Parts: sequence; C-alpha cells; structure tokens
Amino acid sequence: MAENSTYTPAKVWQWNKKNGGRFANINRPTAGATHDKELPVGEHALQLYSLATPNGVKVTVLLEELLELGIKEAEYDAYLIDIGEGDQFGSGFVAINPNSKIPALLDRNTTPPTRVFESGAMLVYLAEKFGAFLPTEPSARAECMSWLFWQMGSAPYLGGGFGHFYAYAPEKFEYPIDRYTMEVKRLLDVLDRHLSEQQYLCGDDYTIADMANYAWYGMLVAHNGYEAAEFLDVGAYTHVLRWVKEIEARPAVQRGRRVNKSWGPEEEQLIERHSASDFDAPAA
Repeated sequence: MAENSTYTPAKVWQWNKKNGGRFANINRPTAGATHDKELPVGEHALQLYSLATPNGVKVTVLLEELLELGIKEAEYDAYLIDIGEGDQFGSGFVAINPNSKIPALLDRNTTPPTRVFESGAMLVYLAEKFGAFLPTEPSARAECMSWLFWQMGSAPYLGGGFGHFYAYAPEKFEYPIDRYTMEVKRLLDVLDRHLSEQQYLCGDDYTIADMANYAWYGMLVAHNGYEAAEFLDVGAYTHVLRWVKEIEARPAVQRGRRVNKSWGPEEEQLIERHSASDFDAPAA
C-alpha cells in the first residue's frame, strides 16, 4: 500500500482516465451528452428514467405510495437507465437531466412537459402535485423539508465519501475511511437519537422525509450496504432499525424497491414498470 507516500497536487489538475476504481469508466470532468439516444416513452403522463439505487428508490417508493392511496393520476412508466453502460450520457436523458445522474422525471401532463431532476426535487414536486406525504402547515412543512434536505446533504458523505473509499476505491487508505466512517456514524447517531422519541422523522406522520432517508439508511443498516454492516456496527442503532423495519413492512415500499432493479434474486427485480400487474409477472 502507498499509504505513507506523499502526494503533491499539480499546479493544474489533469484528468487521468486510468485512475482505477469501480465506476472509473463512467466518471469524467465534463458534462453533456456523449452520444445520441432517444428515450423510450410509455402511455402514462409520468415517465421515470432511473435505476434502483437509493436515489432511484426514493422516487419509486413515493409513486407506489401515491398509487396505494388510490391516486390513479400517479400511474407511471419506469425505464431502466444502466449507468454502467453510460445510458445517463445519452442525448435524451441529458435533455431531462443535464447533470447526467439518475433519476430523471418527465411530466407530460403539463404544457410544455415538465422535467424534474434531483431526487429531492422529484419528491417535493410529486407530493405537492398530488397533495400527499408533505405537510401543508408551515411548521410541520419546515420540519419535513429540513429532514429531506438533511438527507440530500448527507448522501455525499455516505455514498461518495464512505461508500467510495471503503468499497470502491482501488486501494484502501486509513485517513479517508476513518474520516467518512466517523461522519456516517455521526449521521446514524443523529437519526437514532431523533427516532428514539417518535415513530417517524416528523412525528406520527409518514412523509417524503422518511422515504428519502430510508432509501439510503435502510440500505445501510438492513441490507449490508457497501458490505459494511459489521464495520459500522449498525446493530447499535436500534431506533433506526425499528424505523426501517416498519417502513419495509409497507406494501408500496416493497414494490418501490423492486422497480428498475436489475440485480439480486429474480423475484426482487423489475427492470421496467408500466402497470401494477408488472409486479406479478415473472422477472424478465
């Protein structure tokens, strides 16, 4: 290991395409499309282009929860974006999300169609559009938005920081792993202390704040995210585990976790989603 070596940054950074590590082949320092590729379009007003990573799961869970409430207008088509193959750099996807990150949403029920990118923005857009899972009373709404943005702000430490250096970097270095482990455990402690006093993040009501945070922290504590459950001692966060268990008992969450999932046991996968009946069909 080169842990004791000294790295001196160059005066002007140059992109090293062979920097190694998982996902190195799709990382680049520039934006924009790399190839022309139109996106498929289904029959519903809402078109989702995504992958069942935590950020994708947030949105499919909300859509399934809206449908669970009987809101038929929340019907949607969900198409897989294979980030390993660079689908996020196709011209059609970039037209909806110039940041080339999943998920991307197009609402064709407006004139002109409304594009929404960034998962947190999608949660707010859909919750407001359909009047559910986002409080309208100012103080309660502020609490919900605070926890939503708390998750949006913490995800880079969890995924891009801890997840990258612990699981994906070509070499393991003590300093970045310690740095981000400390922060992830602090974030888990924030959640655990808060959930020791109430059922959900905003009290008795289940909201988009729970969906957003569950997608990331549920993955971490209940599904051995980054294969780090033992390393992080996730069993110590008993209130987080209780909260995750309650959320995962919801049928809409069970469905939402499957949408655009292309790995794992076949019964947990649903590459594309166009109707409720897709969940009963054999995996493609």
